[in-house]
Amino acid sequence: MQWKAGACLRCGRGGAASRAAAAGLAVLVLAGCATLAPPHETPPLPVPASYPAGDRAEGALEAGRLDLAWRSYFTDPLLQQLIETALANNRDLRTAALRVDEARAAFRIQRSDRFPGIAVGAQGARSRVPGDLNTTGDALVGGEYRAEFGLSSWELDLWGRVRSLEASALEGWLATDAARQAVHVALIGQVADGYLGLRELDERVEIARKSVAAREASYRIFQRRYEVGSTSRLEVTQVQTLLTQAQMLHAQLAQQREQQINALRVLVGGDPGPLAQKAPFDETTVLVQLSPGLPSGLLTQRPDIIAAEHRLRASNANIGAARAAFLPRIALTASYGTASAELDGLFESGSRAWSFVPTISLPIFDGGRRRANLALSEVRRDIAVAEYEQTIQAAFREVADALAAHRWVSAQVEVARVARDAQAERARLAQLRYDNGSSAYLEVLDAQRDLLDAEQQLVGTRRALLSSQVALYSALGGGAEPAEPVAAIRPEPGPATADARLIP
Repeated sequence: MQWKAGACLRCGRGGAASRAAAAGLAVLVLAGCATLAPPHETPPLPVPASYPAGDRAEGALEAGRLDLAWRSYFTDPLLQQLIETALANNRDLRTAALRVDEARAAFRIQRSDRFPGIAVGAQGARSRVPGDLNTTGDALVGGEYRAEFGLSSWELDLWGRVRSLEASALEGWLATDAARQAVHVALIGQVADGYLGLRELDERVEIARKSVAAREASYRIFQRRYEVGSTSRLEVTQVQTLLTQAQMLHAQLAQQREQQINALRVLVGGDPGPLAQKAPFDETTVLVQLSPGLPSGLLTQRPDIIAAEHRLRASNANIGAARAAFLPRIALTASYGTASAELDGLFESGSRAWSFVPTISLPIFDGGRRRANLALSEVRRDIAVAEYEQTIQAAFREVADALAAHRWVSAQVEVARVARDAQAERARLAQLRYDNGSSAYLEVLDAQRDLLDAEQQLVGTRRALLSSQVALYSALGGGAEPAEPVAAIRPEPGPATADARLIP
C-alpha cells in the first residue's frame, strides 16, 4: 500500500516554496542514525587458552603479536629480492588488490543512497491538437518550457535500512582487504619456502656431484686394476653400480632444481634473476627465533580471522536491513524552478514553479517474502559465526602444528647429524678393512651408499626445520600490512527507533 501527498504550483510568491523547503529540512533532521541490526558480539574462542604443553606458549611476543616485518625476519638478500619482486608482480596478489578496489567502489555506490540525488534539467515541448479532437473545433497549438532542479525518490532512512546496507558493504570491503592481506602473508611464506627448497636442492646437488666425482675416480682406479689383473670383474661392476647410482641421483636432483626455479618464476611473477647454486645453508643463522604468545593474539594479527569477523559484522547489518523492511518506507520527490508556455517567458516574473511529493509505502501482503528474507539473513549470520569459529580453529592448528614441527624436527636434525657422522665413520672403517684385505668391497659399497643417503637426509631435515619457522611466521600473521584506516567512515550503531523484537 502506498500513500502519496504532493503539491505542484506555479506562482509568483516565494512563501510557499520557503515553507516547503523548511518542511523538507525538518524531515531531513528526522532521518536519524537508527539501525535495527543486532549488536556485534565476538564469539568466544573455540580453542584452548594455550598451545599444547611443550611447545613454548609464552615468550617475547606478548599476546601473540608479531610486529616483525618480513625484511627483518628474512635476512638473506636474494630472498628479500625475490619477495619484493613477488609482491610487485604476483598475479594472485594483483587480483586480490583489484578485488579490494571493486569492493571499495561497491561500498561507495551503496553509501551514495544515504544522500539525496540532486539534478538540474530543462525541457521544452510544442504540440498541435486537431480541431476534431477538442471542443472548439479549431486546431490548437501550445507549448511548455521548464527549467528546474530537484531530488527524486530519496528514501528517508528512519529505520536504518539504507544505513545497514551501507554497513554491510563497508564490512564487505574490509573483509576483502583483509583477504588481500592474507594473500600477501601467504605469498611471502610461499616464496620463502620455495627459496629454502632451492637452497636445499643446491646443497643436495653439490653432495651428489662430489659423490659422482669421487666414484668416478674410484671406478677409474678399479678399471685400471682389473686391466693389470689385480682385482676381479665383480668388484669393477660393484664400483660401477655405485657410480651409476650417484649419477642417477645427481640427474634427478638437477631436474628437481630446475623445476624449483620454474616454480619460483611463476610465484614471483617475473624473472627472479640469476639463482646460482649456493651451499651450504645454516639453519641456525637464516631465521630468527619466534615465540607464539597466546591464541587470543591471533584475533588481531591473522588477516583471515579479521576477514571472517568483518563478514560476521556484514551479516548482522544485513539482518538490520531485513528487519527494517517490515516498517513503512518514506521517500521524497521535489523540484524547484521556472515554467512557461512560451520560451521567452521562461524567466519572467511569476514563472516560478515547485513541487513536493512525499510518499509512504508499506507492503501488506508479499507472500512471505520479507519474513523469508529475514530468516535467510539470520541463517547467513549463523553460517558466518560458524565460519569465524572454524577459521580460528584452523589458525590455532596451524600455529600448533608449526610449533610441534619446530620442536620435533629440531630433534630430528640432531639425530640425522649423529647418523651422518656415524655413517661417515663406518664408510672410513669399511674402506680401511678392504684396503687391508679384511673384507670384500661389497661392505664398502653398502657403507658409501648409506653415507650418501644420510647426507641427503640431513640436508632435507635441516630444510624442514627452516620451513617450520616460515610456517610459524605465516601462521602468526607475520608480514601482514596495516589495515586500511576506515574508522572515519564506519557507521556507528545508533539507537533503534523500533524494538527489533516487534519484527515478526
